[in-house]
Amino acid sequence: MIAPAANPVEEFFNRAFARATGATPRPGNRVRLLCDGAQNYPAWLEAIASARKWVHFESYIIHDDEVGRGFAEALADRARDGVSVRVLYDWWGSFQLLPRQYRRVMHEAGVDQRVVNPPHFGSPLAWLSRDHRKTLTVDGRIGYVSGLCVGEAWVGERAWRDTGVEIEGPAVADIERAFAELWDVVGDPLPDEERLPADEIPRAGTLPVRVIASVPASAGLYRLDQIVAAAARRTLWLTDAYFIATSAYVQALRAAAADGVDVRLLVPGSTDVPGVRAISRAGYRPLLEAGVRVFEWNGSMLHAKTAVADGRWARVGSTNLNPTSWLGNWELDVSIEDEEFAHEMEAMYERDLTRSTEIVLGVHRRVFPVPPPTAQDGVQVPKRRGSYGRATAGAIGIGSVVGAALTARRRLGAAEARLLGAASVLSAAIGIVALFWPRAVAVPIAILLIWIALSLFARAVQLHRAASKS
Repeated sequence: MIAPAANPVEEFFNRAFARATGATPRPGNRVRLLCDGAQNYPAWLEAIASARKWVHFESYIIHDDEVGRGFAEALADRARDGVSVRVLYDWWGSFQLLPRQYRRVMHEAGVDQRVVNPPHFGSPLAWLSRDHRKTLTVDGRIGYVSGLCVGEAWVGERAWRDTGVEIEGPAVADIERAFAELWDVVGDPLPDEERLPADEIPRAGTLPVRVIASVPASAGLYRLDQIVAAAARRTLWLTDAYFIATSAYVQALRAAAADGVDVRLLVPGSTDVPGVRAISRAGYRPLLEAGVRVFEWNGSMLHAKTAVADGRWARVGSTNLNPTSWLGNWELDVSIEDEEFAHEMEAMYERDLTRSTEIVLGVHRRVFPVPPPTAQDGVQVPKRRGSYGRATAGAIGIGSVVGAALTARRRLGAAEARLLGAASVLSAAIGIVALFWPRAVAVPIAILLIWIALSLFARAVQLHRAASKS
């Protein structure tokens, strides 16, 4: 049930948020905002060292580097002392990053490790839905939610910019429940003693926390983001690492800006994913035309996923503003409705803008960065620096631009020209291969279809046998 609000309007939005996300606010929490690996990692390690009953650790990527091995040893130490330590990581995210020796260190110490969605015959496309969550809970007492994975990229002079929160209070039970539900999907259920109900966790503060645990195809946070964009009255400040928004969300931001809301979007100036920057820039023009202010981070990779609206509502977590995160992954975010916390988020955002370059529309409506040095909000904007990382795909964004070009549903600008050129070259190459070497195209498609057919048949037989036994 939804707790009664102070006024009908607040109750209306509480109900809308709850129905959109499937999550109601949990009162009685203390929340601490944590910036970058420099604040998050020490807090995580301290919490792990304090564990007396269990540790539940979930991460999209765990690197086999100095930082990753430090966490492995910390987890192994607790397991050797009899603490129940359970680790979930994503197959795709940590593919080839966790060698057998790394996993053996934790296994020999008694750490229970499970990988989410490794490829197997029965579900050939299961790996497309990724466990993108980044959470840690200890003894049902303290929990952490963030955008940080585990690795050296988040430490040092060129550390990636990221944000997390530390939570104490009944909301920790909701983070624990999200972990338990996915743990149960991957293998044997979590023991009952590691499923602490919220009413058994003492209140640690006064803040209401809503834990939004998205699962593939649920779109809970996508609906919430649209509601917030529609409801914001004064400000909506967004930070995102891989911005490839849907047309519906772009329109929600445009409508808010046209209505006088100060809408700002902070994204990386350089990225670890080739192609994403070009795809993101291709989507700037309709935002800029409506009055949305867009900034690009000048430092090393910006990896945070946050939002703050009207100096009252804030969100921190793992979900990026793109269809893969909104619709395809397991994600986990928290939203907090509190003026003091929101003001702290706003102050962090304003500090980030001092290290960012604003993107504007120039002559002929071309998108370009304001040449530094330029004062933005009373500060000097430094020059952009590069980044590094591993590659992945941005096909969703390219498909959106290509679809817009083919259907003429919106006017395209110069920023989309490079994407359309790349898409035309790729389409021509595939067409030529299909024309002169049809087997090169037909055989892989045939193999995939046969694989899917066999996996569906095997699943049907399995379900039929289960029904016969019941």
